[in-house]
Amino acid sequence: MKAQVWHKGIATRVALLLLAGLLWPQLAAAHVLDVDVSKLSRTDIISTYLQLGYTHILPLGLDHILFVLSIFFLEPRLKPVLWQATAFTVAHSITLGLAMYGLISPPASIVEPVIALSILFVAIENIVADKLNPWRVVIVFGFGLIHGMGFASVLTGLGLPRTMFVESLISFNVGVELGQVTVILLAWLLVGRWFADKPWYKQRVVVPMSVLIGLIAAYWTVERVFFA
Repeated sequence: MKAQVWHKGIATRVALLLLAGLLWPQLAAAHVLDVDVSKLSRTDIISTYLQLGYTHILPLGLDHILFVLSIFFLEPRLKPVLWQATAFTVAHSITLGLAMYGLISPPASIVEPVIALSILFVAIENIVADKLNPWRVVIVFGFGLIHGMGFASVLTGLGLPRTMFVESLISFNVGVELGQVTVILLAWLLVGRWFADKPWYKQRVVVPMSVLIGLIAAYWTVERVFFA
């Protein structure tokens, strides 16, 4: 009996440790481009913006990390998660490109609260849904459009070199995607691989983690609407 209880509790402990490990790096500094891009070679510029895209997810993008984890926990097998992640990537690539080309200019006062609400929505769906619904990909795509606008605000602050605008934009986006894939693979290695098929997975992992993520997202929503 003790062994059974231990096995039921370890999934939640591992998931909480995963989230705690992601929360801690948020004490790190925000994005800073402390080099003169005009003096860098083509390869160095691509490498710089690739790194900036990756660090925008790990460790600096806690809101994007929580969204990716939210789409992971309900159905933690790699294939359905990667389908959702692909939809998310295509969507945020569209709005990131449109925003950087100046075709759209959404205010951060609207984008940031909606990003928080997207996390809250998916967390609540995880709690109430019995299984992954086919239309979840459409929802994730829609929220990806919003998150892309959030990525654009970072790039706008950093700037893009005029002579390598497209290459830098693509490099940043690839870096973002690599960061998201890293989050998914870490979550799968720590949680999905071991506990996805357990009969208690929903109650012991999905529900508590989604409640925790939902509470954080709800706090962010209020903070970004009323105190930003």
